[in-house]
Amino acid sequence: MNLKTNCINMNIKLLLLFSTLSAPLVEGFVGSGNRHPSFAVLTPTAVPKLKTQLFLSDIPIQDNNNEDEPLTLREKDPIQFLKMQASSMNLNAFINTSILLIVSISVLNHVATVDSEIMRGWSAEEMAVRIPVDNWLSYSAVLEQSPLSTKAVTSATVYTIGDMISQATEGKSIGEIDRARVLRSLLAGLIGHGPMSHIWYDWSEEIFENVMHLHGWFGTVIKVAIDQTTWGPFWNNTYILLLGLMKFDKLENIFSEMKRTTIPLIVSGLKLWPLAHVVTYGLIPVENRLLWVDLVEIIWVTILATAAAAPHGVTSEESPVAAIGAEDDDLAFESLSMPTALTTDDD
Repeated sequence: MNLKTNCINMNIKLLLLFSTLSAPLVEGFVGSGNRHPSFAVLTPTAVPKLKTQLFLSDIPIQDNNNEDEPLTLREKDPIQFLKMQASSMNLNAFINTSILLIVSISVLNHVATVDSEIMRGWSAEEMAVRIPVDNWLSYSAVLEQSPLSTKAVTSATVYTIGDMISQATEGKSIGEIDRARVLRSLLAGLIGHGPMSHIWYDWSEEIFENVMHLHGWFGTVIKVAIDQTTWGPFWNNTYILLLGLMKFDKLENIFSEMKRTTIPLIVSGLKLWPLAHVVTYGLIPVENRLLWVDLVEIIWVTILATAAAAPHGVTSEESPVAAIGAEDDDLAFESLSMPTALTTDDD
């Protein structure tokens, strides 16, 4: 009797699967008036009722080995289980996770296999030492051969990471990550920060060393002061301009934001950059300054991208820019983590 019941159940479930897959075809038949008797009970409105009757509890299925212990949904009906999993899956979460995994695996594979042709027989200790060193030598060789494009890709990578971190700090799940916003930050690093920083660091070093003759620690302090009052504000406003143009924002809105936030962003930069640039201009070679600055900018871009994601018209209490100059540093940094910003960045 149990075998016969199970066979009947299986046949009914196969019929249900066919009816579910053919629902669009059925709807077309019904809409055109060409009804066939075999489709009368398989219209889309009838399918949910049949699902309920079959899978909730109307036809219970029990383990033959222990009839007192019902099977799990995965075991008693794999097809329905997969359908339920697919229906509950967030498409954006799937896409974002897939992109993140593909990029991460590609990068890790490239880093781990830099010595793949010569590492046979190496011990774990040898790999731990040689792989980082050889990756650095590989990066340096590419940097020497193509400095502009290498620095552009470096900044694009950092700005992408920074924007994703800032969205995470706003409480967004992986499925809520705004891919268009991440792309805008990537492009800002690729076409803006990387190439422009390459030009700035080469040109400024020529001026500092050969024209102004700034040397030693005192010269480093002067370099940092010039950087913070010229290049820093220039890039902040360029970043806001690039994001605004990519969002097709009105020019008057963009320039209004640039005017409103120039001084507050200079003040916020003083919390991070003077100490970082003591290292930049005092210890780091010119060709590697952008890489060092980009590593520091993972922190700064997180702040800046969070600021660039909020709507217009935020109040001084809500805006991180307004809080930057607050006397209470704890309040300032707490405000910096809020999802408020300089320009609208919602799609």
